[in-house]
Amino acid sequence: MRTPELFTDPEAWRARCLSAREAGARLALVPTMGALHEGHLSLLREARVRADRGGGPGLSLATIFVNPTQFGPGEDLSRYPRDLTGDLEKCARAGVDWVLAPERAERIFGPDHETWVTVERVSAGLCGASRPGHFRGVATVVAKLFNLTRPHLALFGEKDYQQLAVIRALSRDLSFGIEIVGMPIVREPDGLALSSRNAYLAPADRARALSLSAALRAAQEETAEGRRDAAELRARARARLEASEVRVDYVEVVHPETLAKVDCAEPGSVMLLAAFVGATRLIDNARLP
Repeated sequence: MRTPELFTDPEAWRARCLSAREAGARLALVPTMGALHEGHLSLLREARVRADRGGGPGLSLATIFVNPTQFGPGEDLSRYPRDLTGDLEKCARAGVDWVLAPERAERIFGPDHETWVTVERVSAGLCGASRPGHFRGVATVVAKLFNLTRPHLALFGEKDYQQLAVIRALSRDLSFGIEIVGMPIVREPDGLALSSRNAYLAPADRARALSLSAALRAAQEETAEGRRDAAELRARARARLEASEVRVDYVEVVHPETLAKVDCAEPGSVMLLAAFVGATRLIDNARLP
């Protein structure tokens, strides 16, 4: 197991990535905010595999940066879990070559920063409505990381389904020429979707959090039985969540690419939901059969 080379200076990272790319290396990037769990590690392991598919040398790259611009007032920026030492050990086990972990936010967003990236359609509604400015922060930091790294491909988890749609649109519309790879949700054996914020959950809250994946499974079973009315599916999922004493933010059934709300859950439609379990906001989603 080889310890990944750690970069704290984004400009040094840029120079090394550019040199490696010019030398013919295939670069596979996984942007994260750290506090790595098995969901992240599934991305990092896949990045290792895909980096080596180019027939020449490949580099598996990860970034660890708690991006302040995607947190709103009163959100959990100050207490978001951080464990760089543990994260580097996990990166080593996943075969990561290099890690960029700027020690200060100013390394990415300087005091004179005034340029922002807004992806309009797919960032509207859902988490975009609940967290104003969130996806502007996400799109801007990802654009900066793409420019610093110039990867051939970048991998993101489907648990943050709307975020993945935003990044696909960003890469397409700004002609980054990067393959965006979405990876399946990784769950605990009891169905809870892995999330760094699960660390906030008290035991009683964690038990209630299982209502999110249970509501999604029930919706999948209902659609498999031919019940396709989206309004009814949403209402039943919301009722299941509320019965578990979680505070529902939203439940929607959407088109898998545009994220437009649908009236009929056609095969491939996605149910997305967000709810507060105690003080912790969790999201989850599932494709409907």
